[in-house]
Amino acid sequence: MTAVGQKIRFYRTRIPSFECVPGCHDCCGPVLATSEEMSRLPRKSREQQDAALAELNCVHLGDQGCQVYSERPLVCRLFGTTPRLACPHGKRPEVMIDEEIEQQIYRFFETNRQVLI
Repeated sequence: MTAVGQKIRFYRTRIPSFECVPGCHDCCGPVLATSEEMSRLPRKSREQQDAALAELNCVHLGDQGCQVYSERPLVCRLFGTTPRLACPHGKRPEVMIDEEIEQQIYRFFETNRQVLI
């Protein structure tokens, strides 16, 4: 596993989880992800990508919600776990993300190439 992959794995275990509102996808817009995260996701056609972007949706958003939930990028996992990316419905984990881990993740975003999905 690459150093980037190891960091992603580490951060994934530090981001708390919680139950979203069933059927909600308010935080599922176009997002940035590392190439490492992208390599775990199914490839989409240019037409699918363009259609999702035109709707300001994620290309992996389907009729039943996120089609790649278990492999979703770090930024998707952060939604609802920090006041910076609060859930519009007020959902959140019992304990929000540790502030130091959150800052480490933002530094990780700044220092690793991100691509739009």
